[in-house]
Amino acid sequence: MKTEPTLVMVPCFAGAPWQLDSLTHLQHRAMRTLRLPDDVGDLEKLANFIIDQVKDLESYVLVGDSYGAVASIAVATRQPKGLKGLVLSGGFAKSPITSPLLKTLAALAPFFPGPFYRQTTLRFHAGQLASSFDKEGEIPWSAANSRAFFIKQTPHKAYVNRVHSIKKIDYTALLQKIDVPTLILTPEEDKLIGKEAAGILLRGIKAAQEVVMPRTGHMFRFSHPAAYSLQVRKFLQRVAL
Repeated sequence: MKTEPTLVMVPCFAGAPWQLDSLTHLQHRAMRTLRLPDDVGDLEKLANFIIDQVKDLESYVLVGDSYGAVASIAVATRQPKGLKGLVLSGGFAKSPITSPLLKTLAALAPFFPGPFYRQTTLRFHAGQLASSFDKEGEIPWSAANSRAFFIKQTPHKAYVNRVHSIKKIDYTALLQKIDVPTLILTPEEDKLIGKEAAGILLRGIKAAQEVVMPRTGHMFRFSHPAAYSLQVRKFLQRVAL
């Protein structure tokens, strides 16, 4: 009898483990999640960490959200033996930071912890994550929710390390090495990542398919967890995982 691969949920930029109980359509599946290390400022080292976390699994599917998606890409380009599938939501192959103000705040972030980090850096970052659809979610969301989540879950040094880790990365040319079925889950509105990021992934990963989730924003894993998990379930059924 074929054993279903374990779903391994890789956190977003905040670094916090996923709330697995909110993924209502995946409760019949074996799932696990993890917390991102605060002291890693290199995506290849983060990929090493993730591979170490799954070394006990015979087979697994990485489900990466936002920053967790690019970390999952870093793992998948290595073609690890146990990886059977990939789900990338709000993901990117190279740095999505194009806003001059966000670039400035990212450059200043290492030098201004404390109140500046909490009141300025995180406030602007949360604003970039917001969409006009957040309040319509199964769990109504807002920029204030995102900022509060980061304040609780993301120490200043972790934020700085993760910003540093994506400054110069570009996995675009390596996407062709990803050889497992891949779902690209894209929100309708994503002003932080932009529309082109999903297109790069779709063109670069040969076994990729995209689903655009209507009336959702970048934080759709938080605002629409049931709809999100339903799309993951449908994908797993389509590719027989």
